[in-house]
Amino acid sequence: MIKTLAKCVREYKVASIITPVFIIFEVILEVLIPYLMADLIDNGVEKGDMDYIWKLGLTLALVAFASLIFSALAGKYAAVASSGFAKNLRHDMFYKIQGFSFGNIDKFSAASLVTRMTTDVTNIQNSYQMILRMAFRAPCMMIFAMVMSFRVNASLSLIFVIFIPVIALALGIIIKFAHPVFTRVFKKYDKLNNIVQENLHGIRVVKSFVREDYETRKFRQASNEIYKDFSKAEKIVNFNMPVMQVCIYACILLISWFAAKLIVYGDMTTGELTSMMTYIMQILMSLMFISIVMVMITLSRASGERIAEVLKEEPDIKAPESPVTEVKDGSIVFDNVSFSYAGDKDRLCLKNTDLNIRSGETIGIIGGTGSSKSTLVQLIPRLYDTTGGTVSVGGRNVRDYDIEALRNSVAMVLQKNVLFSGTIEENLRWGNENATDEELVKVCKLACADEFIQQFPDKYKTRIEQGGTNVSGGQRQRLCIARALLKKPKILMSLMFISIVMVMITLSRASGERIAQS
Repeated sequence: MIKTLAKCVREYKVASIITPVFIIFEVILEVLIPYLMADLIDNGVEKGDMDYIWKLGLTLALVAFASLIFSALAGKYAAVASSGFAKNLRHDMFYKIQGFSFGNIDKFSAASLVTRMTTDVTNIQNSYQMILRMAFRAPCMMIFAMVMSFRVNASLSLIFVIFIPVIALALGIIIKFAHPVFTRVFKKYDKLNNIVQENLHGIRVVKSFVREDYETRKFRQASNEIYKDFSKAEKIVNFNMPVMQVCIYACILLISWFAAKLIVYGDMTTGELTSMMTYIMQILMSLMFISIVMVMITLSRASGERIAEVLKEEPDIKAPESPVTEVKDGSIVFDNVSFSYAGDKDRLCLKNTDLNIRSGETIGIIGGTGSSKSTLVQLIPRLYDTTGGTVSVGGRNVRDYDIEALRNSVAMVLQKNVLFSGTIEENLRWGNENATDEELVKVCKLACADEFIQQFPDKYKTRIEQGGTNVSGGQRQRLCIARALLKKPKILMSLMFISIVMVMITLSRASGERIAQS
């Protein structure tokens, strides 16, 4: 997983490397401050040497200011690196998804892919920034502060060393129990997003059937499941803070107890005690930050695994090494074709299908709902691969073609007509981005779309809302037909009216039987 995600850092490697460098300088300067403070107290304040106080005070101010500068630079480059990393993750995932076959998309589901590109990437971005800063700063601070504390008083420094295994054990237990819950939560996020997506896409159906209450209950159930799992995970994670506080306060009390005796016996100065307490707080706060980082990493680990799963996924459909780049004609041959969406030969949608269509022929395929009409035509542009047998276009097996060349030769107008946000002409140019305005008008006249387009105030510049909600179903169909014609394909397939025709035939048949009986 880490290796897969790390490839997405790319041009932000410099920012990712510079950030820890600045943090090292910041930590070194911050660790020097208590040491200088101890020197100021012991050799300046107690001896009443004002020149020494001014000199060391100015040094302290410069060190603190330099530490602040390095901290600001580290924050800046950490933000650049984490934001850039998230940008590359989204880009690589989206690019990968574009190469997926329908089978790959069916495996993940659209709602799950949306969650992975939004919520999961945000989790990884936050964790990456925290790793670059806090996860690097805390260990450095702990190491440098321990070195300085042992230099001040080695015997007292052994006290907080005892607490490190206790904290490590508590963290290990928390991570072990929290990670499976976080993994389950993100799967339920997919379910929630799917409900929202379905509701928004089908809002007209929901309202026409007055099913708002049902949709609300369904959403509330999915939301409550996420709430319960997140509450459970947070309860486990929240054990981290009490454990850390117990260790911190116990450590402070023990060191204060023993340090007081050392001062009384003259084995330790006031300045040394001051610096020692500061170092102890730096060490213990570093341990607390490390525990927070580990909790965040536990949360983001589930997200990272989900993102890596998409990036590692190999498309089911690939072009051959030496593909054919030109489709000769629009002839189609199905030779003993069988197909199963599950890849199971015992659960076939198509079985031993033979079909021969010559180039230039117009063929109508009629069948009842679920008779695999859509499945059959989707095998032609190789949106799916056959389970058995071969599909040939232009005299060549579709597996021999370059996928882009094959699909550029095929145009489909499906039952579910999809238009994208943008103007009418932008939607039409999906068929041919270089088409002239005259060509747009020509195909729209062929598809009987020009008439209603001319009635819009902005005509071909009229903006289509998301999903084409501001035009009627019939208008969407005509625009989709025009878009397909603009492609000038060798093969044109339309599935729009098949189901409607079958319904009309069924109704007419029932009416005919009743008339005959009377």
